Amino acid sequence: MPLDFLKRKNTAEPAAGQPAAPQPAMTGSSMLPEEVVAQDFQLKLYYAGKTSEGVRMQTGPKAMAELPSMLIGLAKAEIEVVEPLPIEFSQATPTIARPSEAMQWLNAHHIHSPITRHALVVLESIDAIDLAFDTFVCSLLDGEIDTSGYPEYNAIVGGVASHWDEATGDMICRAVVGWGGRGVRGDTDRIGNKLLASLLTNILANQHAVGLTAIERPVPAAGRGGLVCAHCGFASAHERAFYCPKCGMRLLRG
Repeated sequence: MPLDFLKRKNTAEPAAGQPAAPQPAMTGSSMLPEEVVAQDFQLKLYYAGKTSEGVRMQTGPKAMAELPSMLIGLAKAEIEVVEPLPIEFSQATPTIARPSEAMQWLNAHHIHSPITRHALVVLESIDAIDLAFDTFVCSLLDGEIDTSGYPEYNAIVGGVASHWDEATGDMICRAVVGWGGRGVRGDTDRIGNKLLASLLTNILANQHAVGLTAIERPVPAAGRGGLVCAHCGFASAHERAFYCPKCGMRLLRG
């Protein structure tokens, strides 16, 4: 007959009617390593552009209409005209960190092609053009586009930017080129110089061209905005404007 009462009781087993003792939790070492291993993330964007000297043009009804013809022989895609922005888009900028301004920019330029939108992002980001005053005639000048229609980082976009001289009312034109995005520059700078010279030659060859002149673009003043043009209805972006940025007519003051 086995003598069960002589067996050693297992201390790990709970007594009858008693709850089980909690097991100690397994904890890892709280010591920090001497050197933290990090994964690096980086994005480099390179935007660049060039503008030429200004060319004074004789005012006239055909001066503005002939701007697209200055890109003939150089454009590798459709030539588009981007007009100055009205006062309701005065805060439009292609900066996603400022959602309200970026939304204005998208609303103002969603009708344009991917090539033109890319050109505006590059040239407005580096302050090569200002659509408060400039009329910009744009196209792809060199390079390739991707499958979605946007220029590659080393493709060159640009054309002719014009504004109305606040002192004389003459139209001032200048050649503008730009490129950029992800990637290295390569020899794009050299090609850009060559295209800029070709554009300036086309501007000077126009029948309305008078000669080279210094570029003094108007500077907008802070305030409620300027006057509404009685000729085309365009609302000027600043109070000191004498000539309509869109049609060039003198603004009437009360």
